[in-house]
Amino acid sequence: MKTIQIITVFLSLFLLSSCMMANKGQMGGAGGAAGGALLGQAIGNNTESTLLGAAIGGMLGYVIGNEMDKYDRQMLNSVYESTPSGQTETWVNPDQGNQYQVTPQPAYTGPNNQYCRKAEIIAVIDGRRERTYSTACRDMNGQWQLQ
Repeated sequence: MKTIQIITVFLSLFLLSSCMMANKGQMGGAGGAAGGALLGQAIGNNTESTLLGAAIGGMLGYVIGNEMDKYDRQMLNSVYESTPSGQTETWVNPDQGNQYQVTPQPAYTGPNNQYCRKAEIIAVIDGRRERTYSTACRDMNGQWQLQ
């Protein structure tokens, strides 16, 4: 129970600072930290797993949230929704010029019986190539949400 209280305080402070600054990266980091903490707790059932999940989820959420705008998120949603497993989809953001290559993996049943998919994302942002892995699960409205 103490672990949940610590995480709640941490995430509350992070969300408040995110709202004050209205930065896409911070908002993505907050969402990633929350999702990572929940996933870490579900997998490890201990404080270390929860905190590690929060840290990793927060970092990935920040990177993706900071660099991806609405167009990119729509494209990523489309990949999760309809691209066959192992097939790479690419696009270039028309406003920022960032390039993305996304290769989704087979779907599986995740936490709370949600339909989930993992994907490898290779992005070229400001000339730097970055590789990350993401997981998205469908929410109750059928929308893909990054975990």
